[in-house]
This record gives sequence, C-alpha cells and structure tokens, in this order.
Amino acid sequence: MKFFVDTADVDAIRELNDLGMVDGVTTNPSLILKSGRDILEVTKEICGIVDGPVSAEVVALEAEKMIAEGRHLAEIAPNIAVKLPLTWDGLKACKVLTGEGKMVNVTLCFSVNQALLAAKAGATFISPFIGRLDDISIDGTELIEDIRVVYDNYGFGTEILAASIRSVNHVADVARIGADVMTAPPEVIRKLASHPLTDAGLATFMKDWEKTGQKIL
Repeated sequence: MKFFVDTADVDAIRELNDLGMVDGVTTNPSLILKSGRDILEVTKEICGIVDGPVSAEVVALEAEKMIAEGRHLAEIAPNIAVKLPLTWDGLKACKVLTGEGKMVNVTLCFSVNQALLAAKAGATFISPFIGRLDDISIDGTELIEDIRVVYDNYGFGTEILAASIRSVNHVADVARIGADVMTAPPEVIRKLASHPLTDAGLATFMKDWEKTGQKIL
C-alpha cells in the first residue's frame, strides 16, 4: 500500500520523504489555508520534493471552469494529480482531463455508486472519506471493502485512495482490505511506529544495559 501524506506543510513532507515514507501528497483548500501560502507556489515546492503524485484541488463548481483550473494546475509539474469533487460536473471534468492524459483524483466519495461512476469516467484515484463516515456512525472501512470488491469484479484500473484517515487503526484496516493508497496527516504516519510494549521493552533493555557498566562507543 502506498503512503500519501495529507498536508501542505513542506517541512513535514520533506522529513517523511527523506525516510522513504512518502509515495505522494494530497492537498485541499483547507490545507492550503492552514499553510498560509499561495497554492501555486507551495504546490510547486511540494512537487519538487516528492516524485510521486501531488494532488491539487480545483475550486470551481462548473465543469468548464474545473477543466480550465485543472489544466492550469497540471502545468505546475508533471506529477500533479488534478483533484476534482465527486459531482456530475466533476465527473465531466474527469473524463476530459483523463482523456488528455492528466492524472485525476476524484475526491469526497461516500458511496460505492459514486466510486463506480468515477472509475467509469477514467479517474486515476478515487478518494473515499473514512473518518467523515465514522463521524455520522457509519463504518468508513466497509466502504473501502465494498469498493475493492466492485473494482476487482470488473477490472477497473482506478486506484482506491483511502482518505480522511484519523487513526493508526484506520491505516491497518485499509491495508488489510487492500486499498491501493492511503493518505494521512503527518502525525498519524509518525504514530504508526509507536506501541506501548515497544516503549516498555526498550526501557527494560536500557535499565539492564546500565547495570552492565559497558559502553559500545
């Protein structure tokens, strides 16, 4: 499963990328706002750090304007994936932009039917939002599982990009199900290395090592 980092914080991206933990990046208008930077400027910088896809989202609501914005964003770098909302106009824009050879990430997916439409429109990635479904007492991981079954049934090439990842359990769940990609905030990715038994075991080893009176260097 590929790891995308969901942020526009270039320092966090650079740190994780240097560790080999970043296969791509996802951004959205909220993350751009949080960064406090110009969308074109920060997206170009991110594309220079990461070799994989970098999702940059349009803000238009009509298909023609989405297409124009998508083309403009795609000019930033060859690894841009144009991010489009899962609306009827978004699907129209997806069909046009993928037909031009551009990567497209269709976002805000909350149902299997929506995912099916995105695949039919040629989406490179479909982004089902797990955490937001959990917020309304629906198991978001079940959506990932259902989309996996449908895509496998019909051989769709669209990659399932599990989004709105809120916890380390979400990461394990979508990996087990077979999501192609997951995108998570930097802090969630860092927490994947943590376990209380690791901490306890290390503390015991350090205590015993101190008793030996030895040094390695």
